[in-house]
Amino acid sequence: MGRWLLLPLLLLCLVVAPAEARSKKDKAMDQVLMDYAATLRWGGFEQGLSFIDPEVRQTKPITTVELNRYRQVRVSYYHQQSPVAISKTEIQVLAEIGIINNHNQSERSVVDRQTWRWDEKTKRWWLMTGLPTITTPN
Repeated sequence: MGRWLLLPLLLLCLVVAPAEARSKKDKAMDQVLMDYAATLRWGGFEQGLSFIDPEVRQTKPITTVELNRYRQVRVSYYHQQSPVAISKTEIQVLAEIGIINNHNQSERSVVDRQTWRWDEKTKRWWLMTGLPTITTPN
């Protein structure tokens, strides 16, 4: 009789365990997206480099010219849409970013189409698409 009581408990554990793991991944996604938005808004694009996948940073390093362009602007607002899952390990995010030129104080907006990848080994989301393009309006 005791074995029959353990079966429902075991089944409950099997159902709850994957949900708990998914929840941690979703929480990590929410946190990294908030952190990225806050970093661009208050810290600047240069600090945003730390969110980019290390392999992407290595294969497509940011040039001095690009870095200098990012230093000439600041972010006035950052509005993102809800993330859309494109696979079990990737999401896409569409964000509108207000950019103010430090020299002439003109403002414009750019649309940033981001792809983020979940790294199971590090338990972290990485930005695969790099920093937003700010040289031409989208």
